[in-house]
Amino acid sequence: MTTIGIPGFMRPWTVRHEGYAPVDVTPVELRPENLAAAVAEGWAEPFATPGEIRNWYSRVAAAVVPFTFDAFGWPLNPTGRTDRCGRNLGKWGENAAADPIVVAGASAERRVLLIRRSDIGVWALPGGMVDPGESAPQALTRELREETGVDLAELTAEVIWSGYVEDWRNTDYAWVCSTAALFQLPAAVTAIASDDATAAAWFSFTSMASLAADVARAGGQLYEAHRPILATALQTLSEGTGQ
Repeated sequence: MTTIGIPGFMRPWTVRHEGYAPVDVTPVELRPENLAAAVAEGWAEPFATPGEIRNWYSRVAAAVVPFTFDAFGWPLNPTGRTDRCGRNLGKWGENAAADPIVVAGASAERRVLLIRRSDIGVWALPGGMVDPGESAPQALTRELREETGVDLAELTAEVIWSGYVEDWRNTDYAWVCSTAALFQLPAAVTAIASDDATAAAWFSFTSMASLAADVARAGGQLYEAHRPILATALQTLSEGTGQ
């Protein structure tokens, strides 16, 4: 889904790549002539190019993953070249996301709550983008409530992971980084899909293999970009409680 069409050794920005010609993947709704509508909907910033942005210093200071700039002052993806340019996300540079990992039960009965994404149809964590003026913990509970109807605002989650996400929308100049936190419940609760989710369900979570198999039995696929986050949750659970 996020396959990069250039050799790994050519990805670093420090390596010269004279013939590099990334594909512009900017969708119609984010092109200059249509940008105003996306801004009015509240999910896109009003800058047609990164050169129009004046608060890069504060953005870099708040970034989950440090990043630098090219000779024109445009932000550079911290993982290197992606073979894609433009932006297919709300912001230029880092787009902060929050991913709640809601686990219920223990041992052989342990399950995790996932949603089926409306954009690409795979099963994923019920997360989303951090809104302006919002903290990652606030975004975690808001996204969970909006996508599954499950309200865990009264619970304290354990932040277990933060970093770059191999999101299918990433480009050289706009990418996703996330903060993920673990919520633990004694038993599964009712979850009803809404907002950006077309379905919500609980899946076996004793191992990554059991999770993938359970998702496959439901006729779907697990979102590859969330595998590292889910694997970290499993490791945290095994080290913390032995459950």
